[in-house]
Amino acid sequence: MMRSIPGINTARLTLRGMRPEDFDRFAEIWTLPETTRFTGGPRSRARSWDAFTKNAGHWAMAGFGQWAVVDRQSRRMIGQTGFFHGGRDLGEDFDACPEAGWVLAPEAQGQGLGLEAVRAAHDWFDRVMPGPLCAMVNTDNVASRHVAARLGYRGMRETDHNGDSVLLLRRDGPPGWI
Repeated sequence: MMRSIPGINTARLTLRGMRPEDFDRFAEIWTLPETTRFTGGPRSRARSWDAFTKNAGHWAMAGFGQWAVVDRQSRRMIGQTGFFHGGRDLGEDFDACPEAGWVLAPEAQGQGLGLEAVRAAHDWFDRVMPGPLCAMVNTDNVASRHVAARLGYRGMRETDHNGDSVLLLRRDGPPGWI
């Protein structure tokens, strides 16, 4: 399935497809311990390149993927959000649905930008590809657990993933869906 990557604007952010010139910033964000403390730790540049190109493949093959989150005032990439198939072998109930994810650079955290970006991405998904979504959040990541709850995710179970205690979450539609 080929789909052009839509751009989304919010009051403070632009969500857009990642471009080749975004890679250095993408890799930088993924080396920061403050960014990666709940996602398995800093990534090498090679591992970041694999993730960066995998994202492009998601858009081409699945019709969805992750957006670059860009601060509209500074025009600087501050993170990413969107959807992917993780193939994590965490059970058919989890692995069968698209997984939502979000990451923000340290300077963008604590300002409501994460919720703003993730909500915009979910609004797009609900309009274009309605259906269930899953998410995996480190049990110690209070901020991401809060974002997930605000978007209607409910707990499935707690499990271990690569040595970390994580919550597996599911969302069957926007908050308020029956």
